Amino acid sequence: MLVLGADSPIGLTVVRELGARGVAVIAHGRSERALGRFSRYAREFLLDQRPLAEWLPGYAAEQGLGAVMAVSEGHLVELAALKDTLACKVLTPDAERLDLVLDKARTFEAARGLGLAVPADWQPRAGEDFAARIAAIAYPVAIKWADPNAVQGALADAGIAFEKVEYAKDAAGLTAILARYDGLKVWPLVQLYCPGHGLGQMLHMAEGQATLRFQHRRLREFPPTGGVSSFCASVPLDEHTAQMAQSEALLTALCWQGPAMVEYRFDPATGTYWLMEINGRFWGSIPLAWHCGAHFAWEAYRCGALGERGLGEGPKRQRRARYVIPDAKRTLMVLQDGSMPLGNRFTALARFFLDFLDPRVRYYVWSLNDPGPLFGDLAGIVRRLWHRDNA
Repeated sequence: MLVLGADSPIGLTVVRELGARGVAVIAHGRSERALGRFSRYAREFLLDQRPLAEWLPGYAAEQGLGAVMAVSEGHLVELAALKDTLACKVLTPDAERLDLVLDKARTFEAARGLGLAVPADWQPRAGEDFAARIAAIAYPVAIKWADPNAVQGALADAGIAFEKVEYAKDAAGLTAILARYDGLKVWPLVQLYCPGHGLGQMLHMAEGQATLRFQHRRLREFPPTGGVSSFCASVPLDEHTAQMAQSEALLTALCWQGPAMVEYRFDPATGTYWLMEINGRFWGSIPLAWHCGAHFAWEAYRCGALGERGLGEGPKRQRRARYVIPDAKRTLMVLQDGSMPLGNRFTALARFFLDFLDPRVRYYVWSLNDPGPLFGDLAGIVRRLWHRDNA
């Protein structure tokens, strides 16, 4: 079994899940510092940075691979294009389904048809009167790409950093952000900011049915305005049940196969669930699901590679999980935010340290049963700091 993209905590969790079940896992990475390389559950590590089409077909045939799965959206897209040419089972959705969930505009269109709440948005296009639109919309707004994979190459060629999400609190801020892309004549999606907190509903779909469900609430993000989930908590499945049914209905309507996270902004004050996006892949907070006993990588392997049917094993316990380095960076940003009351900043600092004492908390990388990835990661950090200071 080949796992493409074992560099991150996501890939590491996939390696751990499968390896603990007795699957012989080959962990693929783009760097020698890939976390999955140091896991006791990886039988072998493969380093290859080339496009998959250049090496994977031959490798799959030579090694007699039984199956392959991917972590990142980029690898999923590449793998879907090779699906009919590989001499092994490819555990990824078809290209048509991937294109649908990667394009937020099309996702939102399908969601509206099912009655889901979707935030008002504006997709800037060449020839529009930007000034008039910018003056007319409500603030604050979130700015994100409708299809990130479609623009990353062009952004890199133009020397423009890719931003997952940005925020503008007024017309001047939005004008400045959009102006950055004038030379490309391609602009990100502008979306009305939705109050509340992040709620992720995770499902594994097989033949139109959810075989595994899990949900979590985002407690902290890095950066604080929105981004990577640095601290999150599981939510019992007897909460948000009607919305979970809506999430399943949406994935069924999209003919989705495999794991996906339907991400919402939930406003407790109004009871509104605003759909943010569908992550048609293993998501960033999957270590939390793993710690709770909801094993989505195994479920994908069980249904896709072994051909088993029926419901999988659901979560067995409630946990919290944190991604320590981003969580530390978030805390530092809060401490440096002069616009925030001093008391709030000290509360954030105290909370950061006190959470280490919470018996419910587990970690994205650290595991007592598999300590290698943490020590490998720390060694890599020390080496990078050493080379930077001695450059």
